[in-house]
Amino acid sequence: MRDISRRIYKFITCLLLVSLLLTGCGAKKDKEIILTTGFGEDEVFKMGESVCTLDEVMVYVADLQKQYEKAYGSQIWNTSIDGVSLENNVKEVALARISQVKAVCLMAQQRGVTLSDEELDLVKKAAEEYYQTYSESERKTLGIKKDTVERLYTEYALSKKVYDSIIKDVNPEISDDEARSITVKQIYIKTYNYDDDGGLSPYDDNHKQQARQKATDLRKRLENGEDFDTLAFENSDSDQITVSFGKGDVDTSLEVAAFDLSKDELSDVIETEYGFYIVKCLSTFDREETEENKLKIVDRRKQEAFNGEYEDFVSSVTIKLNKELWESVSFTQTGLSEGKGFFEIFDEFFSSL
Repeated sequence: MRDISRRIYKFITCLLLVSLLLTGCGAKKDKEIILTTGFGEDEVFKMGESVCTLDEVMVYVADLQKQYEKAYGSQIWNTSIDGVSLENNVKEVALARISQVKAVCLMAQQRGVTLSDEELDLVKKAAEEYYQTYSESERKTLGIKKDTVERLYTEYALSKKVYDSIIKDVNPEISDDEARSITVKQIYIKTYNYDDDGGLSPYDDNHKQQARQKATDLRKRLENGEDFDTLAFENSDSDQITVSFGKGDVDTSLEVAAFDLSKDELSDVIETEYGFYIVKCLSTFDREETEENKLKIVDRRKQEAFNGEYEDFVSSVTIKLNKELWESVSFTQTGLSEGKGFFEIFDEFFSSL
């Protein structure tokens, strides 16, 4: 069950990153939400002058519910992650998505960013198509209205336009050296276990020393001519023997040691935060991987450029959550009609712009 939970957790992370182009992996958390009273009966949260209503939240929640059920089946809601039900995890993802979009819409007002007539027309068409992915009974049960979907598409289009305006001056030129990717064979000896909640629990000093000794002994055996693949298959705590990575992709100590190797050279034992590595360099320059890494670096620069302005803005905005109403939000039914997702439909209509 824990392995299933980890795969689902990874799925949650991917969904959040794919659908929210507004924040990258290095983004800081939003300003802490203040729990308070003084809301209208359908107001889930307030952010500055912006209000998020229950019907808007239900679009995001139901959209995520559909994606999970499409991928794993409706029985998936019996799963929990680190003691928290999957339903509550998904709700938190939905809240993060919509609150970030609302925040960037406030940035749009501040910057004077608006949608063109062509964009507004695409919003209407996208909203109509997404609205039709639900049956009439589902719309009634979930409280999803066409004008609500249109408003949410308008906000998402605005947020994307703000994002594009911020990252437009990011330099896309990346040198081969900066993006250089190498390929190595590895033996990895971990220095942690998982606790009962699935979290990482570092080894104590005695077990860590045993791991170090194991890595040292394996290094000597390699030096004496034993086959790397055989020793890796029998001893490594990683399923991957051959890996490629660029600068910034792995622990700094592993990166420095690996990038300093010549072709076919064997490293010493490398200590990292989570274990010991022995690597053998297969290639000091992988053209295909390097070109792919250039794209990753450009994306990271874009995320950093946006995150800087986004975090400065959000730090100045008061966020208030209607705790009682938010906690009452739940999946009203399972087995929702299958269909394209909210963001998938948006991308199809706006990809040509």
